[in-house]
Amino acid sequence: MISIKNILCPIDYSVYSEKALKYAIEFAEKYNAKLYLMHVLDIRIYDITDPELYNVNVIDKETINKLRERLHKCISEDTRKNIEVETIVIEGVPFAEIIKKAREYKIDLIVLGTHGRTGLSHAIMGSVAEKVVRKAPCPVLTIRHPEHDFVML
Repeated sequence: MISIKNILCPIDYSVYSEKALKYAIEFAEKYNAKLYLMHVLDIRIYDITDPELYNVNVIDKETINKLRERLHKCISEDTRKNIEVETIVIEGVPFAEIIKKAREYKIDLIVLGTHGRTGLSHAIMGSVAEKVVRKAPCPVLTIRHPEHDFVML
C-alpha cells in the first residue's frame, strides 16, 4: 500500500494551481496526510500587476505576511478541520525551492498545476512543472486542464 503522509502543493494563484489544490486536498483527506501549501516569490521576475505584494527593491516581512495570509485563505475553515495544513512563503527560483522543500519536509507527493506554456513563453520561463518532475525526490502529479473536475472514490 502506498503511504502518503506529507503532500506539497505549490501555489501561484493561477487557475491551474487552484485546480491542483483541489486534488491535493482530496489526497490529504483520503490519506490523512499533512498538506503543505507553498508560494515561491520568483527572484527572477516580479508581478507588476500587484505592486502591493511585489516590490522589486525589497521583499519585507509585511509582504511575506500578506502572502502567507493569502495562501492561508486558499483553504476553507471546514477543510482545515479535516486536514493539517502548513503554509510556506519563500523567495527563490520556484523549481529549486520546491525540490529543496520536498526534501526538507520529507514530502511523499507533490501536486502542482502546469500552465502548458509553449513556444517563446516556454523558452524564456521554462517549465517549473517539467523541472520538478525531473528532479523531485518523490512522485509528482501535474494538473493541466482546469475544466476537468476531480472526484476521489
